[in-house]
Amino acid sequence: MSFISLGLSGFFQRALDERGYDTPTDIQAQAIPAVLEGRDLLAAAETGSGKTAAFVLPLLEKLLDHEGLRSNQVASLVLVPTRELAVQVEEAVKAYTAYYPRRIKSLAVYGGVSINAQMQAMKGGCDLMVATPGRLIDLMEKNAVQLDQVQHLVLDEADRMLDLGFAEELQQVLSALPVQRQNLLFSATFPSEVDALIDRLLFNPVNIEIERENKLPDTLIQRPIEVDKEQRTALLRHLIGEMNGAQFLVFVASKRTADNVTGKLKKYGFSAETLHGDKAQKERNRSLAAFKSGEIQVLIATDLAARGIDIPQLPFVVNYDLPRSPADYVHRIGRTARAGEVGTAFSFIDHESDAHFKLIVKRNNLDITREQIAGFERSAEAPEGTAPAKGQPPVKGKRKSKKDKLREAAAREQAAQNSTSQSSDKRKTANQNSSDKGGSIWAKATLKRR
Repeated sequence: MSFISLGLSGFFQRALDERGYDTPTDIQAQAIPAVLEGRDLLAAAETGSGKTAAFVLPLLEKLLDHEGLRSNQVASLVLVPTRELAVQVEEAVKAYTAYYPRRIKSLAVYGGVSINAQMQAMKGGCDLMVATPGRLIDLMEKNAVQLDQVQHLVLDEADRMLDLGFAEELQQVLSALPVQRQNLLFSATFPSEVDALIDRLLFNPVNIEIERENKLPDTLIQRPIEVDKEQRTALLRHLIGEMNGAQFLVFVASKRTADNVTGKLKKYGFSAETLHGDKAQKERNRSLAAFKSGEIQVLIATDLAARGIDIPQLPFVVNYDLPRSPADYVHRIGRTARAGEVGTAFSFIDHESDAHFKLIVKRNNLDITREQIAGFERSAEAPEGTAPAKGQPPVKGKRKSKKDKLREAAAREQAAQNSTSQSSDKRKTANQNSSDKGGSIWAKATLKRR
C-alpha cells in the first residue's frame, strides 16, 4: 500500500519520501480515504501513531482547488490543546506542501506571542489554520478571524482540551462555525465529555480505533528504578554520564523542580535547558529547537511536553517525578522508541511514590520489574519525616473553567457584601443601644437634678 493508492496526488509522495514515510500507518490507511470521501471521522489514536498526517494530507488534497478566500476567512480549522502542538502541526503542513502546485497559506495561532503579527497574517485569509482555542477567540473578538466559511474542522486530542478546561472556549468556537462542514475528531480516550462532543459534532461518522496493544512498541524498554528521593538528581547525573552524550528528555512535576534540576546539571558540565509554562513562547521554541537539533543534551520538562512533541530518534526519557495521571505515563514514555527506533524510559520510584506506581502499572496493564542501581540503592525504610504513601494516589483533576471561576468570584463578592452588611447592621444596633442607654442615663440625671 502507498499513499498514492489511498487517493492522494502524486506530488505528495516526493515530500513524504524526504521525511522517510515509506508506507501509511494503520490510522493513515483508514482515515485518509474516509476524509477524502467527505465523511465525518471519529478516531481513537495515540500520539505517535501518525495521526497528524492522517488528517493534514487529505485536507490539503481537498484544498487543492479551493481558492477565493476573503480577508480574515478560514477554509480548514484544526484545534489543538497546546502551543507546541500547534507549531508542530503547522510545521507538518509546510513539509507536506513542499511540492504543492499552488501557494497555500497556513498559520499557527497560539498565545504567548504578539497577537498583532497574527492579525496581520490573517489579511488575505488562511487556507489551513492550526489554533489553540483561547488565542483563536481573542482574534475572533478583534474581528481578525471569521469562521463562517470553515469547510473542515479537526479537534486534535479532544480529551486533552477538555482535561485542560477548554470546554467553554470550544463551545464559543463551535457556535461561530457554519452548520454544513466536515468534522474530524481525534482523541486518545473517550471520557463522558468527549461523548457529548461526539453527539453534537459528528453525523454518521467513520469510527477508527487503533488497538491498545500498539500504544507501547516492542522496542521500548521500561526501567523503573527504586531510589531515595534526595538521591534522584545524583542518579540522573549518573545515567546521563553513562550514556556517552546521548540525549535525555526528563519529566518533572513542577516548574521549580525543572529549574533546580537544570541548574544542578549545568554545574556538573551538562548542557541542559527547561521547558515549562513560565518561559516566554520564544524561549520555549528556542529550547525545543535546540534539543531537536542536538545542540543541548538534556531537556527538563513539565507535562507541557508530554503530548504532541515529536523528537525523532530520542533514546532516553526519564520520569524524575511520576505523572499524576496513569494515562500520562504512556504519553511521556511514548516520546522515545518512535518509528521503529529503540528507546529506554527510566522511572524513579521513592518511598512516597510506591503506591502511585503500582496504580500506573495496574491501569496500563504493564508487566515490568523494578530494579536498583549500585551506589543508589533505596533505603529499606522510609526516612523519618517522610509522608506515608496514601492508599489512593493523587489523580489528575480538571482545571476550573472560566465560568466556574467567575461564579466562585461572584459568590465570594456576595459573601463579602453580606458580611459588610451584617457588620453595618451590628454597628447601627450598637450605636442605637448606646444612644438609648445614653438617653436613659441623661433622663435619670435630669430627674435627679429636678
